[in-house]
Amino acid sequence: MEVAEEIAARVHNGHYTSAQRLPSEYDLADEFGVSRLTVRKAIDALVKQQLLIKDPRKGTYVMAPAENDKVESGRGGLQSFTEAALAYGKTPHTDVLNYQVIDHPSADIVAKLDLDARHNPIVVELERLRYWDDEPMTVEHLMICDEYVHGINAADFKGSLFELLAPKVELAYSHQEIEALLVDERISQLLQVPVGAPLLKVHTVTYTVDAKPVFYDTSYYRADKYTFKSTLTRFD
Repeated sequence: MEVAEEIAARVHNGHYTSAQRLPSEYDLADEFGVSRLTVRKAIDALVKQQLLIKDPRKGTYVMAPAENDKVESGRGGLQSFTEAALAYGKTPHTDVLNYQVIDHPSADIVAKLDLDARHNPIVVELERLRYWDDEPMTVEHLMICDEYVHGINAADFKGSLFELLAPKVELAYSHQEIEALLVDERISQLLQVPVGAPLLKVHTVTYTVDAKPVFYDTSYYRADKYTFKSTLTRFD
């Protein structure tokens, strides 16, 4: 089977899911036993068919189906907001609403980030409003271990946090808690939704490969734009 047909088949049978990033051209070439040029031509053909979307800096993603008017968070694994936006053919951008260095974080944050309170831990507190194209999608409130972002200016947080962290740490997985609530006046103004509209409030701790917490994130997602998906496995 030709490379393009095999990749398309994997998309259609769910091997590659909506908004998932594909393996690199190098890895696909090695898997299929062909040249990178052959893989690149196959990907370009599937981009033209609107099955894939390609970003020169971040890789190739499965295009989310046009009929799906909600973002399916979690289906493509651990992704940044920026990666998800690109997978849906959107242009992400960010307003930094608040940035400060906290040298005496609360006991709750110390516990969530597994910090040693005896050694005066420092965290960076960050609040951001995230957009797809010109539409506000989520308000993020982050507490980040200072060791990973020390010396980084507020303006640098307008891009992808995952990309910003990449030179210093490899993010591996996250734990999430999701609750439903009605939006208050401040968040309603930021997300441009009526007061009392439904929201999804998501608490996330993201970890390194060796299970060390990197940041704690409390985000407010528009319930009319997001749905969260997970796979539950039954063990004997």
